[in-house]
Amino acid sequence: MNIKRDQEEGAPLSTKKVLATWLPLVASWLIMSLVTPAINAVIARLSDSEINLAAYGSVAFPIAVIINAPGVMLLAASTALSRDWENYLKLRKLTLLIGLFLSVLHLCIAVTPIYDFIVNFLLDVPKEIVEPGRMSLLCMVPFSFGIAFRRFQQGAMIRFGHSKMVWETTVARLIVVGVMLTIGMVVKTIPGALLGGLTQGLGILAAAIYAGLRIRKIKPEIQAAPKIENPLTVKQFLKFYFPLALTTTLLMLWQPLISATVSRMPDPLESLAIWSVISGVLSTLRSPGMAYRETVVAMLDEPKGFQILRKFTLVGSIILIGLSALFVFTPISEFWFSKVAYLDPDIVRIAQISLAIGIPLSFFRIYLSFFEGIIVHQGKTNTVAEAVVIFLVSLITILIPGVFIESYKGVYVASTAYVFANFVQTLWLMLRSLKIRKKFFG
Repeated sequence: MNIKRDQEEGAPLSTKKVLATWLPLVASWLIMSLVTPAINAVIARLSDSEINLAAYGSVAFPIAVIINAPGVMLLAASTALSRDWENYLKLRKLTLLIGLFLSVLHLCIAVTPIYDFIVNFLLDVPKEIVEPGRMSLLCMVPFSFGIAFRRFQQGAMIRFGHSKMVWETTVARLIVVGVMLTIGMVVKTIPGALLGGLTQGLGILAAAIYAGLRIRKIKPEIQAAPKIENPLTVKQFLKFYFPLALTTTLLMLWQPLISATVSRMPDPLESLAIWSVISGVLSTLRSPGMAYRETVVAMLDEPKGFQILRKFTLVGSIILIGLSALFVFTPISEFWFSKVAYLDPDIVRIAQISLAIGIPLSFFRIYLSFFEGIIVHQGKTNTVAEAVVIFLVSLITILIPGVFIESYKGVYVASTAYVFANFVQTLWLMLRSLKIRKKFFG
């Protein structure tokens, strides 16, 4: 990919165009991130809420996201590589193979002693959440295939300038999630962990099916795209994709890693239940930044793309951290935790403090996506993998002492470790992207 583009080829990139691409992705990410808090809110209103919250949010969901992690990066791969019809077809075939493999792996883990080894030995969670966690994980089998196929199609939508379609696929998921949660609230006899698993699995599957149908509208546009000189090969795909897939898999390890360490700290069941709620809110605060990476990848080729994106990143980061602080330090957070998340009054304050620790995440995430997008745009995906290793090492340096000191609640240690690890990861990507960024001014 060429860094410099002739400024005369077209009008320079504008903030309006960045917003037009980014905002539909933000809407999609926000809704996706709100699914988990919504599920937690319903589980909190059903019987044995503490056990089911911990089983779903600290056992089943973390394991499921690690299994489907390779499918997540099909969004970045498709955005970067779906440049013509031939490439699109090759990527679709590879996506189906990846999705099928991940689904079989998911099922094998859920129904074999592998699950017992992970949950009882590696995570060492309280015994009462082991079987509810298995039941929830089993219900999420469609999750892995759905993630892979949906994100592949969304990448093609973004590549050809139809990011609004990404939002539409998310709406399809939201409708199914809403129906499932409504059924759970009306019936009230479905165990919370089972309801959470079913809701996630069926919601993602619905979004994947809709994405497959919706992409047909832009099929003629993809077919009409100029053929690239060097068509994609499996070797080229693996060279580009494997570091990204490995990166995401490693990155997703933070969730079970936190569950494993929090389980070994004071008040494990309480902390795991609170962390299930907190992690969902933190995901929502970070979601605008998460949506920004694909925007950077798609827009850097525009005339003056780097300069506009750099300015946009600065302004966006300030606005996002301001909105996060507004949520945390006003009565909104108390209302959320007590009335929406339905936490017991005696742990609402703990949740608020844990969330306050996580405020910087919204600032770090948009810059992380900016630097990561620049690196992915240039095909230097190994650098992204390096940053994830740095992230995990940084996370461990806070979590492990927390296990041995045993002076702080696990949820406080988890929030602190997560913020620190994101800061170090962002700093690393900033340094590693320095040479590339300098070339934009060459």
